[in-house]
Amino acid sequence: MKNNSYILLTFLFLSFAVNAQDKTVSPVDHVSTLVGTQSVHSLSNGNTYPAIARPWGMNFWSPQTGKMGDGWMYTYTAEKIRGFKQTHQPSPWINDYGQFSIMPVTGKIVYKEDERASWFSHKSEIAKPHYYSVYLADFDITTEITATERAAHFQITFPKNDQSSIVIDAFDKGSYIKIIPSENKIIGYTTKNSGGVPENFKNYFVLVFDKPFETKYTWNDKGLAKDQLEMKDDHSGAVVGFKTNKGEKVNVRVASSFISFEQAEQNLKAELKNMPFEKVVAESKNAWNTTLGKVKAEGGTDEQLNTFYSCLYRTVCFPQKLYELEASGKIVHYSPYNGKVLDGYMYGGTGFWDTFRALYPLLNLVYPSINREMQEALINDYKEGGFLPEWSSPGLRDCMVGNNSASIVAEAYLKGLRGYDINTLYDALQHGANNEGPNATGRKGVEYYNTLGYVPYDVKINENAARTLEYAYDDFAIWKLAKALNRPATEIAQYEKRMMNYKNLFNPEFKLMSGRNKDGSFTKNFNPFKWGDAFTEGNSWHYSWSVFHDIQGLINLMGGEKAFTDKLDEVFSLPPTFDDSYYGSVIHEIREMQIMNMGQYAHGNQPIQHVIYLYNYAGQPWKTQYWSREVMNRLYKPTPDGYCGDEDNGQTSAWYVFSSMGFYPVCPASDEYVLGAPLFKKVTVSLENGKQIVIKADKNSAENKYVQELKWNQKVYDKNYINHFDLQKGAELDFNMINAPNKNRGATKASYPYSYSK
Repeated sequence: MKNNSYILLTFLFLSFAVNAQDKTVSPVDHVSTLVGTQSVHSLSNGNTYPAIARPWGMNFWSPQTGKMGDGWMYTYTAEKIRGFKQTHQPSPWINDYGQFSIMPVTGKIVYKEDERASWFSHKSEIAKPHYYSVYLADFDITTEITATERAAHFQITFPKNDQSSIVIDAFDKGSYIKIIPSENKIIGYTTKNSGGVPENFKNYFVLVFDKPFETKYTWNDKGLAKDQLEMKDDHSGAVVGFKTNKGEKVNVRVASSFISFEQAEQNLKAELKNMPFEKVVAESKNAWNTTLGKVKAEGGTDEQLNTFYSCLYRTVCFPQKLYELEASGKIVHYSPYNGKVLDGYMYGGTGFWDTFRALYPLLNLVYPSINREMQEALINDYKEGGFLPEWSSPGLRDCMVGNNSASIVAEAYLKGLRGYDINTLYDALQHGANNEGPNATGRKGVEYYNTLGYVPYDVKINENAARTLEYAYDDFAIWKLAKALNRPATEIAQYEKRMMNYKNLFNPEFKLMSGRNKDGSFTKNFNPFKWGDAFTEGNSWHYSWSVFHDIQGLINLMGGEKAFTDKLDEVFSLPPTFDDSYYGSVIHEIREMQIMNMGQYAHGNQPIQHVIYLYNYAGQPWKTQYWSREVMNRLYKPTPDGYCGDEDNGQTSAWYVFSSMGFYPVCPASDEYVLGAPLFKKVTVSLENGKQIVIKADKNSAENKYVQELKWNQKVYDKNYINHFDLQKGAELDFNMINAPNKNRGATKASYPYSYSK
């Protein structure tokens, strides 16, 4: 009996060990691409879609539940899928370009998007970055997708059917399609876009099937054309069909190019190489694990790990690579600025108003080599477009305010990136800082700003206070870069003076920033709760803290540290009052603030996302520790409604990634990160130089959210910031976490982060 018991226990132990080993998961296994997809026009929970892609890949793919042209291409609450769409959409508000779709069907030939739509369920859907699968119930079809940077592989499992078909929709606004039966191939192009492209813009695509076509149709909005192999119209498409047996898998390999049909063929040949579907899936999974594995989080709950890696996934999606490789390996791109095919890198699909804050700092810390490519691409942007973009998709888009390309360029160089023409980029910054360009480039109101020191409220330039505050920080970034490049003293002094222009908007009556008239008077009937008007998608409570480079100067204006921290406290203690009269209705950003139960703190939009970290500049870092944990716990989830506003091309995700590591880049163009408190027991960042940053917090828990002590390489460290270049040497940060605030640590001025006035 004892022997039998021993054998049973041994068996159970070995089974447990094997099961535990089987449960080992890789970073990509923690990712759900459905996070943020439960969004509508009036309330964003992310405004994302489930992108099947490679990190920074040129082409993404997504199931399409929305109608053609709908920016909300996939919403979690939808019941039907209309197709599987190649997409480059960075945001539903910016919408898409280079788009077409594929949809398998059975039975009667259907091609219109409403007729071909099929019911589906999330219970029969798998959504990962490297692999997507869904069951199309109306057609008894399972569709699987995996992707490379410029190509994708579909594996479609059909039932037994005499008429199984695949519909290709090249979309409206001008498209072309051609069926080539002898090669089991379809080629075509789409011109559909949402702006930011030259007149000759086309996205050329090629599809190769592993099964001959028995039926062939092209179509337009007038109807089907049987055995007509070519169609060019406002809206064109194709349907090819064949008999299938139960469980038969049809493979479709697809790639596209912004350059030519020949380059699309080259992209297909180079990236898929006739590999079986499973091998492409495995390679894609490995690519994601390599990229996401640069940051290893341990010692959190499953929910926290899933949130972390789902956020990290979003940070490495945009901007997308818009360059292609010729057969010789030469890097070329179609220019979205002048319509020519030129040498070198090109990226597109990001708004710097959002992403300068944390997304680009994350690239500079963890993925600097990819940002080096992006800096080279910015040189091409400037040469081909005349200005650096502020919002690119794929070229210049008229969206948002500021001149934040200055931060993107300056930060990269100041944090050590080299090997590209920084002098041309500096010329681009000078040009943008002193001229008003097309489509949000340069600086709107630049003459007022350079002479008066602010953009006036009463000269019919919208969002003038926001522009002034952002220009001042951008001038700081240029000043820092100018010094690093040993520019002339008078030039350096000019930007040093302008970066203090933020002071011109400080309204001493309210101790907040407000619009200011041309004659120097502040606006009458100032309401700090009024959204828009002088500000961008926010109010004075959100924008008054946008002095990233000189928080000490802001503290001085507000009357000292106590007045400053009292004002910070009010952000969270005030009710979520708002005035929407500028917009005429409640925009989604207002609603997202209102419902989060954090007062005036509007984390769902970017201007205020750094504010939690400002307590470090005034001797109360423990409040940063408290509020950062509150935001991470309450406003981020690994669920379809997991964000508290627009995800915005990795910015809102990058906030979480940084904050969960325990620090945040309040002033990106400085070389410091401001401390918070880590979320996990351990995070390891593997740097590209071979060094590691190891962040330990062994006692971390839901209750232990405060920092009692921090040790850097076993030595007590009492600063409220950490230095980028010190981290680059390799570092071990050991946080001793407790359940009550240590109000003495970091409370003296010697511990405060960088401020110009300090």
